[in-house]
Amino acid sequence: MALFTKLNSKAKSDAASGFGTNPSSYGGRFITKNGNANVKKSGIGLFEGISWYHTMLNIPRWKFMVIIFIFYFLVNFVFASLYFGIGVNHLNGVTATTALEQFGQAFFFSIQTFTTVGYGHISPSGFLTSLTAAIEALFGLLSFAIATGLFYGRFSKPKAFIRFSSQAVIAPYKDGTALMFRLTPFKNANLTDAEAKVSLGMILEEEGKKVNKFYTLDLEMNKVNSLTLSWTVVHPITEYSPLYNFKAEDFEAIEGELMVYVKVFDDMFSTTVAKRTSYSFDEIVYGAKFITMFSRSTDENKTVLHIDKLDLIEKVAL
Repeated sequence: MALFTKLNSKAKSDAASGFGTNPSSYGGRFITKNGNANVKKSGIGLFEGISWYHTMLNIPRWKFMVIIFIFYFLVNFVFASLYFGIGVNHLNGVTATTALEQFGQAFFFSIQTFTTVGYGHISPSGFLTSLTAAIEALFGLLSFAIATGLFYGRFSKPKAFIRFSSQAVIAPYKDGTALMFRLTPFKNANLTDAEAKVSLGMILEEEGKKVNKFYTLDLEMNKVNSLTLSWTVVHPITEYSPLYNFKAEDFEAIEGELMVYVKVFDDMFSTTVAKRTSYSFDEIVYGAKFITMFSRSTDENKTVLHIDKLDLIEKVAL
């Protein structure tokens, strides 16, 4: 049986998905687990195709700090080499006798000039050395202004502090089944007006050819007023669902991906923030349900949200 014939004819495909229909043009999933488009751009220069500002705002914290320190070291190494090449005799206060020690003192003079600290025990003399020191001081001021802007941008950038379960499940729901995944806030932020949209993409066979088919899934509830605890997003698998009559073996035989878009209002930033993720069919557990991840505190005065239980599921019969 062709894969396409397994779909319910009542399921309406989405023509405005933002993705093409030819699966041979795509490699891997459409969206990565962390929510980024799984796209690599080519045919354009490196510096033209990358926004360095956005890159520096989005890279992990440790990479950002490593880049800052490497840049700081290399700049001072270059200027120290210039001072050493001009001659350390043009740096008043250098007392070292060996070349290595002289370069070391030139390097630390460069650091003092670059940071505009200027302790004063070493000072430039002569036109070339003074000009180099002036250029370095100006470059240092501009560099620290840029670094300060990047630090502030990273610190103040609105972020959706939301975590998604690592797996989705097909679980019992009323008199049938439903596709479910859940999400939860994990920092002390107040999130309101949460809204979820879920799209399903599958590679199916139609008229003897494989095509990408996309569907917007109907949700039991696509909005919640306040995202305080966990939110289990539910797509009831009815006769209008593209997953109607799917069995465990169908999720293994068909290449599919669940694309999730969530936006919430963060009153701390006073703006709407968004988060995305995706689940491939091999990340959907057939015949399972989520275990409750919040409970009453021992003093019965608070509700405890157990973030470490976000991924806990248990097998159930369907």
